Amino acid sequence: MRFIKLIPNMLTIGNLYCGFLSIGFAASGEYKNAAILIIIGMMFDSMDGRLARMLKVNGALGKELDSLADVVTFGVAPSFLVYYTYFYQFGLLGLAVAGLFPLFGAYRLARFNISSDKTSLNYFIGVPITAAGGILALLTLFGDKIPNIITTVVFTGLCFLMVSRIRIPSFKEIPLPKYGTIVTLFVGSLLFVIYRETKEKFPYLIYIIIPLYIAYLLYRFVKGKNKKDID
Repeated sequence: MRFIKLIPNMLTIGNLYCGFLSIGFAASGEYKNAAILIIIGMMFDSMDGRLARMLKVNGALGKELDSLADVVTFGVAPSFLVYYTYFYQFGLLGLAVAGLFPLFGAYRLARFNISSDKTSLNYFIGVPITAAGGILALLTLFGDKIPNIITTVVFTGLCFLMVSRIRIPSFKEIPLPKYGTIVTLFVGSLLFVIYRETKEKFPYLIYIIIPLYIAYLLYRFVKGKNKKDID
């Protein structure tokens, strides 16, 4: 029973570790792998909170740990990825600009953490750092097909959108059969394309998270008729 209570936090730590590995891969020049690890981190991040609520073990520790993991995986890691793939040519200025992304993301997370629980279930204030980091990861994956100027514009826009007051709809309350199936198919197709296209060393962590993620989605799909069992 004690082990079950640790599962959500273990997933959050897995998210954090993906961010660390992504930075290492980016520094080694394996940019596609670095981007894939950020996407894997998103999968971990999508599970930990819901599992904590399902197991009724959500608490302050898990929330704080989740925020710290998000800053690394979806803030620091994407900024390093963008720096190594494009901003490096601007030298110290490029490094300074890349560093703005985790700063804006950390501020956005801190603001989210002090918002009311009821508000956070209906909508987000500003673009979540998870989504922003995932977008940068996708831009890097297909960077050879996307002009650098577009990456720069998107990077800049995401920085300001994270700290903006724009309301972004939250899908936390949408049951899996109506929403999650589409996401599952999209993520599955995306990972298949990644697996087929990349010729670099593929992160073995993907072979662990994919079966786990599929099992989690199947469980939510089966239990989706009873909303209380999920949320």
